[in-house]
Formats: sequence, C-alpha cells, structure tokens
Amino acid sequence: MERIERSLPQARVGRMEPSRIAFNIIAYTLLGLAAIVSFVPFIMVVSGSLSSNSAIIKNGYSIFPQGITLDAYRLIFIFPAVIGRTYLISITITICGTLGGITIMSMAGYALQRRELKYANAIAFFFYFTTLFNCGLVPWYMLISSLGMRNTLWALILPMMISSFSILLVRNFMRQLPASLIESAKIDGAGEFRIFLTIVLPLSKPILATISLFLGLSYWNDWYHASLFIKDVNLWPLQFKLYQILTAQIAMATAGTETFSNRVIPTEAVKLANAVIATGPIVLLYPFLQKYFVQGITIGAVKG
Repeated sequence: MERIERSLPQARVGRMEPSRIAFNIIAYTLLGLAAIVSFVPFIMVVSGSLSSNSAIIKNGYSIFPQGITLDAYRLIFIFPAVIGRTYLISITITICGTLGGITIMSMAGYALQRRELKYANAIAFFFYFTTLFNCGLVPWYMLISSLGMRNTLWALILPMMISSFSILLVRNFMRQLPASLIESAKIDGAGEFRIFLTIVLPLSKPILATISLFLGLSYWNDWYHASLFIKDVNLWPLQFKLYQILTAQIAMATAGTETFSNRVIPTEAVKLANAVIATGPIVLLYPFLQKYFVQGITIGAVKG
C-alpha cells in the first residue's frame, strides 16, 4: 500500500493536463501544416524541372511532373566535365572561405568580449559602423584589382570572408559564457590561445554552426564576384556557370532559334533545373546544422 501511495505523486507529475495536451495538438498541427506549405514550392521546382517545357507553358507549374523528360538536365550537363569542374571550384571556395572566416571571426569575437581589451567598445563600434555604411562599388573594385586578385580564386574567397555582423553575433554569444571558467583556466596556468581552443570554442558550437551556415550559403550562392573579377572560364564557380547557361538559352530563344538539334529549348524547365542543381548540396547539409542554428541565432542576439 505504501508503494502505491509513493508512486501516485510520480504518476501525477508525469501526467499532462488536458489543456497542455490540447495546446500540443494545436501547435504540432499548425507547425506540420506550415512545414508542408513551405515544402510544396520545392516539390514544384523539382517537378517542373522534370516536366516538358510545352506542358509548363500550357498548364503552368504543378506538384506532379507533366510529360516527364530530362531535357533540361541534358542541356545543363551537355558537357559534364565542365559542370564537374565548376562544382569542384564552388566546393573549394565554400570550404576554404567558411573555414577561414570562422577562424578569423571567432578570434575577433573572443577578443572583443574580453574586458581586459582596451577600447573594446570603440573597436566594436567600428565594426558596427561598417554595417551601416560602405565605401561603394568603385573603390572596392579598385582595391581588389590593385591587390592582383583578378582572375584568381582569391577574388571569390577574400572579399566575403569577414562579416562585421557575424563578429558581433559571436561576441554577444561568448559574453554569455561563464567568466569563472576562464578565470579558473588562468589560475591553472593556461594561456589565452589554449583557453580559446579548449574552453571557448567547444562551448561556442551553436554560434559557430550558425555563422558557418550563413557564410557557406553566401559562398555557395555567389555569382556576382565571378561576374566582376573572373574572366577565365576555367575558374567560373557553379552558380555563375548556371547563370551563363540560362542567359545563353534565353538569348537563343529570344533571337528566334527556338530549336536546338531539332528539339525545343526547355527554357522554363532549365530555370527550375538550375535551382535544383544549385540548392541540392545545401538542402542536404542544413539538417546537420539545424539543431545548432536556432540556439546560436537566439542566444547571440540577446544582448547588443
């Protein structure tokens, strides 16, 4: 009898109230519907890339493919070695730029949040000021050109590596870490660099994953820098190559040469196939960073 009475409070604690159950049902239902609505456009993009161009023009976009064909992908991969090279260049740029940016911005954020740093607030204001005003396109273009980075991969990596906004996010996140950990490490004889590597970085995984996602997306989707600085076709990244393919086939269709090898150029389908090819790797990578993304962006933005 005593065992039964002792177990009753535990059962009551584990039992959910009816209002809580109703709230969970409504919340999960709404979130599920929102997820479905958000996923439908991506399904339509994939479906449209597999549809015939004439069916898209006649019936519009739909969830299910109309007149299934791979003409759009055949047109893009007409030279598979070229697409493979652009993929490799984009992957190289994304990895090198993201790793370099995370290294520099995490060290800058760690230094700015230390109270021992003189003029830390003034330096932080300098970073913040650059988020409001920039030098303009012409001086920036002249700077990149004068450094000899035109027609090199450095022109695609270095200009986007540092973000003042990301540095401030990292600083705000690291301010939330217990100061007693750093003081204890100092008492034990650890230097600044060891404290940064062994204590601060492991505790900063959420914000680092968040910044990595932001930076990786920026590198992967970038075509603008290639259009300005890269003239060598062998150095074109994936996004700029897809942009050139889409521009060329639209120009051909506009000029009246709607047929290519006795087949209609799949103008609309190519646009959607470009989106599928460009977003595929990012879609596969995002689930691995999602659990850190929400925590990092919320904690890092709590304080200014």
